[in-house]
Amino acid sequence: MGSKTIRALLFWVQQKRWLLLILFVGLTMYWLPYPESISAQGYRTFIICVMVVALIITEPVPLPAVALLIAILEVAFRITDPTGAAKSFMGDSVFFIMGSLMMAVAIVHQGLDTRLALGIIELTGNKVRNIVFGFTAISAILSSFVGEHTVVAMMLPVGLSLIRNMPKGKKIPNLTALILFSIAYGSTIGSIGTPSGGARNAIMIEYWRTFTDTTLTYTQWIVMAYPVVLIGIASASILLMFAFKPEYKIMDTAVRKLRVQVAKRGRIAGNEILSIIIFSITFLCWVFLNEKIGMGIIAIGGAFLYMATGLIEWKQVSKETNWGVILLFAGAISLGTHMKLTGTAVWLGESVILATGGLMEQFELFRNFIVIIMTTVMSNIMSSSGTIAVLGPIVLNMGGDPLFMGMSAAIASAFGYFSAVAAPACMIIYSSGLVKVTDFLKAGWRLGLASIVTLLIITQFYWPYVKWLTNFQ
Repeated sequence: MGSKTIRALLFWVQQKRWLLLILFVGLTMYWLPYPESISAQGYRTFIICVMVVALIITEPVPLPAVALLIAILEVAFRITDPTGAAKSFMGDSVFFIMGSLMMAVAIVHQGLDTRLALGIIELTGNKVRNIVFGFTAISAILSSFVGEHTVVAMMLPVGLSLIRNMPKGKKIPNLTALILFSIAYGSTIGSIGTPSGGARNAIMIEYWRTFTDTTLTYTQWIVMAYPVVLIGIASASILLMFAFKPEYKIMDTAVRKLRVQVAKRGRIAGNEILSIIIFSITFLCWVFLNEKIGMGIIAIGGAFLYMATGLIEWKQVSKETNWGVILLFAGAISLGTHMKLTGTAVWLGESVILATGGLMEQFELFRNFIVIIMTTVMSNIMSSSGTIAVLGPIVLNMGGDPLFMGMSAAIASAFGYFSAVAAPACMIIYSSGLVKVTDFLKAGWRLGLASIVTLLIITQFYWPYVKWLTNFQ
């Protein structure tokens, strides 16, 4: 019995070695002397940041558990009291991501993905290059409003049905990669288009409220971000065709079979029309009423309408909503809030500026370049939301216009093209077993380079003009 216990303990230690190492490093940093350039509470918040980044990268525990640890450490390290920690976990931005995820569940439940498939085919025809553009564009537009992982979940069956309906007897790895990457990269590109496109966007909006006097409405975000989305759609469609030369140029057989399958569903049902109406009302409220009642209240109002009209039951909403994402998002907001209150964000921002030898203060383009590269690298190692949660407060204290700095970081966090684990969209298509890890590098470096250059041009020439023309505050 004793030997079994020892073996079980050793096995647990082996499995949780990264967790134990990170806890040991964190506690060691806590008890060692602190730098004089930062307060004790500020340095303890920095220790939590280090531990959170390490836990997100190594993932020895589920990510929602990391959010719980944030609250525990904020109290254990005497950064705040239990009530303060609890309050920092909730806000309008948390309501916003919660309501958005719940609405996405309701939309998928209505089976609108097959209607979407027919619409895409009617628009694109059967030529491969047109289908790739159609999948990229539709995935991008949809993910701007309902989140990239939801769009990939809706679009993947459509793409797979096209692939499976191709003539048998000839392997089509390049055509398969083209279709799947057009969905994944399109969804990732579009997720930066509006505040509801991803948790990272809501996190940055919350940081603007917390750290600066900057505010950005739903419409203003679209005006600033959507040129990057539109250029990204065109770039992805072209560059993917260079990365993966398709075995067929026309998918007439597959398109014909898909049309037959979709046509069997008949005309659009009343529930589907009602679902579209509710989402349209919610979207219009985001655009016109967000400053008065908050985007979060509007989002949970939309979720309420889906349940109140009987389009979906609470049992299904509670089962299929990713509550772990909401918890992780709340934890990120809490950590960012305390980075501001304790001076950690300012200290880290000044440290980055000093490390560049003053170049960031002299050259605005160099500052933007550093922010974009730093965010892109981190987003390919850890999640985009985790990247913004950690880098957001630092970026907003690195000098320059906080609006431009924050937008640059939020957009660059979507450049997770290089690995299968960089973004939810990439993880979903990789889980299909039809694309290889090397495929991400093959396509990713092209799109990553194009995206970085595009964003630098936008920050230098488009944003200053838009801000002057519209008097953004």
